[in-house]
Amino acid sequence: MEGNYLHQALPFLQHIDPERRRQFETYFRTAPIWLLESFQVVEVEKGTVLLREGEPVDTIYLIGSGIIKATDYRVYGIPFDFMRFGKVYAFGGMEVLMEQEQYQTTLQTVTPCTVLKISRDKFQQWLVSDTTALWQEAHLVAEYMLEEARTSRAFLFLQGSNRLAMLFTEWYDQYAEDGVLRVRADRQELSDSTGLCLKTITRSVKKFIEEGLLTREKGVIAIDAGQYGRLKSIISEILEND
Repeated sequence: MEGNYLHQALPFLQHIDPERRRQFETYFRTAPIWLLESFQVVEVEKGTVLLREGEPVDTIYLIGSGIIKATDYRVYGIPFDFMRFGKVYAFGGMEVLMEQEQYQTTLQTVTPCTVLKISRDKFQQWLVSDTTALWQEAHLVAEYMLEEARTSRAFLFLQGSNRLAMLFTEWYDQYAEDGVLRVRADRQELSDSTGLCLKTITRSVKKFIEEGLLTREKGVIAIDAGQYGRLKSIISEILEND
């Protein structure tokens, strides 16, 4: 497939982050024209649920721009955001590879997003007919599952504010711009992402501010490179000792 046809099928690629555009070009480098012509691109508002755990897997989603989160409700019905995504990944692709008929998690937009939609049938037809695409998808799913397992293991050794510190370092790695991470998540979102109660979130943020590990202004938490390094050291020391 010629790269210029991909840009004709997905004109939004001209207006997104260059790194994510490169990821799209790599992901669809062997995609046939019939697949590209089946794409549907939609603009989705922040806070929109794209798919819900337990619903039939009928559509595959890729994020052209913006960030989404995966939420698990299976433990006593309490929401837990176990991973956020800011790069190209086929949501629903794992279920296709595992021959699952229902989505295994709930996905919601964290920011306004440009979303690429493909029917499951078309996506599966592509994987079956293209071994390069199949290997690529298997690689991405394995990478995602490994990262999730590593994060879960690390969380077993962390309590209270240290869990929040780890979350901030992970977000810094993914979303920092010009050396600064700016977090606009409220207490409930931080609670959902760490499994900590609201009281612990409040105490931890206050503690980090007092220790100079983050700054807050007008509801926005900011972490610069120096603060990130200190948070990273705290987490590394705990995990190494355990």
